Amino acid sequence: MTNRVLGWAAFALVHLVVGALGFLLPNEPMGDVYRVYEPWSRAVFSGGGIVGVTQDWVYPHLALLPMLVSHLPGALVGSYTVGWAILVTLLDAVAFAVLIGSGRSIGRRCAAGFWLAAIVALGPVGMYRIDAVSVPLAILGCLWLLRRPGVAAALLAAATWIKIWPAALVATAVVAVRRRSVVLGAGALVSVVVLGVVVAAGGADHALGFVTGQTGRGLQVEAPVSAVYLWGALLGLEGWTVYYDQGILTFQVTGPLLEVVSAIMTPALVLAAGAVVAVGVVKVRRNAAFVRLFPTMGLALTTVLIVVNKVGSPQFQTWLFAIVVFGLVVDRRRWVAPGILVLLSAALTQLVYPVLYNGIVSPEIVAVAVLTLRNLALVVLMVWMVVRLCRLPVRSIP
Repeated sequence: MTNRVLGWAAFALVHLVVGALGFLLPNEPMGDVYRVYEPWSRAVFSGGGIVGVTQDWVYPHLALLPMLVSHLPGALVGSYTVGWAILVTLLDAVAFAVLIGSGRSIGRRCAAGFWLAAIVALGPVGMYRIDAVSVPLAILGCLWLLRRPGVAAALLAAATWIKIWPAALVATAVVAVRRRSVVLGAGALVSVVVLGVVVAAGGADHALGFVTGQTGRGLQVEAPVSAVYLWGALLGLEGWTVYYDQGILTFQVTGPLLEVVSAIMTPALVLAAGAVVAVGVVKVRRNAAFVRLFPTMGLALTTVLIVVNKVGSPQFQTWLFAIVVFGLVVDRRRWVAPGILVLLSAALTQLVYPVLYNGIVSPEIVAVAVLTLRNLALVVLMVWMVVRLCRLPVRSIP
């Protein structure tokens, strides 16, 4: 009983402090909520169009749902931004309740402590972005995969239709779970329902706009692949700059061979992800244990999505939380060290944004060095998980 009380007290304190920091730290870490999410959702109520239906959108279609729902608590407290924080906190509370359970499991307490520490380490950008809605759904999906694979797969599919990254966990589940037909069926059902609603609303032409809209993007300043260009801009090399793209509302880099590098990043991401999946399939066929395979492959695939990507944003760190939480629940001895590296990466990310972000967009040595260290931490984590996956022991079962 005491463990549960302390856990919930820590949960409340963490969310209160991190939520407040969104209003106190520089560079408006909660700015996307009232500058972007609120106008998008208000347009639905005012007849100004529906993103993803009447026009292409950068996010999958279910992302609009939490933006709309946030108006309810927002109306009660008089602030859409605070309403968003309340919604995220409530979703986190549901996942936290399932995670901590009775409070007697050391693994679950360790995982809960890691999640709260990760929220603090990353700071308000982890709360005030659409990714925050997908994290508790992903945690629930991972925890329920074996006992309730249909429900788990539906949650992971719904999370994917909010922000695309949980597709890595869906792919891992299809490979690692023996009842993969249930996983595939539940995921397909959710997808059919979402697309059916979009098409019925007249959005057939924009149904996959969130996919096609990513291919033409340049290199975002925080992506690991942009590090060379960012250092070139810092050193004042001719043609190496950081600029703001008004079309997609992000800072990007310029420099020599930029178009070539940008063009190869998408196929490189597909190949790298495919290689991880292929190794996972081999391990399954050789009877690797689920509790070893699923978290290792899941984190390997998720880090590939971050590292081998021309897009990079601070909230991408939240993608790492769910699978590490699961790893700590089932095998905390092997997952403490990766968890520490994820916490370090998250803390460095908070230093980059919002604290030192002015030194990124107008490159300064300290900010660029911190971002480089963060990116190196992600590369190390990716290589570590890929190597762990390749070395995963298999069982000889007659």
